[in-house]
Order: sequence, then C-alpha cells, then structure tokens
Amino acid sequence: MNFIRLLPVFFSFLLISAHFQRAGLSLIALLCLLAPGLLYFTRPWSPRILQILLLLSAVEWVRTLVYLVQLRQDLGMDWTRLAIILGGVSLFTAASALVFQHREIRKKYGLGIRE
Repeated sequence: MNFIRLLPVFFSFLLISAHFQRAGLSLIALLCLLAPGLLYFTRPWSPRILQILLLLSAVEWVRTLVYLVQLRQDLGMDWTRLAIILGGVSLFTAASALVFQHREIRKKYGLGIRE
C-alpha cells in the first residue's frame, strides 16, 4: 500500500526528469530518474533528501513558468493556459513532498509518529 502512497513522488520525479531532458541536461535528468531509488534505504535521511529535491523541483517549475510567461507576453501570445498547467505541475510537485507525512510512511522510515 505504501507504493501507491508514493506514486506522486515517482510521477513528480518523472516529470522533472523529462523537463531537464528536453532542456538538454541529460545528466540531471538521469539523476532525477534515479532519485526515488533513495526510498530503498529505510533511514530518516532518505525521505528528507527526497522532500528537499521535490521542493527544489517545484521551484524549478515556478522559474520555468515565470520565464515562459514572460517570453509569451513579449511575443504577444496567450499565456494563461501555460500558467495554469505549469502552476498545477509546480503545486503537484510541492504537494508530493507531503506524502512523507503519512503515518505509515513515517513509521517505515523511522520519522517518528505524531499522536
């Protein structure tokens, strides 16, 4: 059942990996694809590193959003749909970091249980 709970994490890393691959940054794309492999280690540092990476990924999506909206505005093109999609991707990626707050996930990685 934990695998299903962790699916947003895998999907977020897949999306950011595709983003970097499209930008020609193959090494970073590969690292993003391999990042969920840290889940193999059931130590408290593992999910914390992934949470940091997910939040950095969300920041990258926002940076890309700002850049592309500005570019489209300069060209006189519609940018609303782009902003909605990239804003949603950024929110999804940031929200994926919250998966590690679930009771079962916290228990598995020894993050302590809040009562």
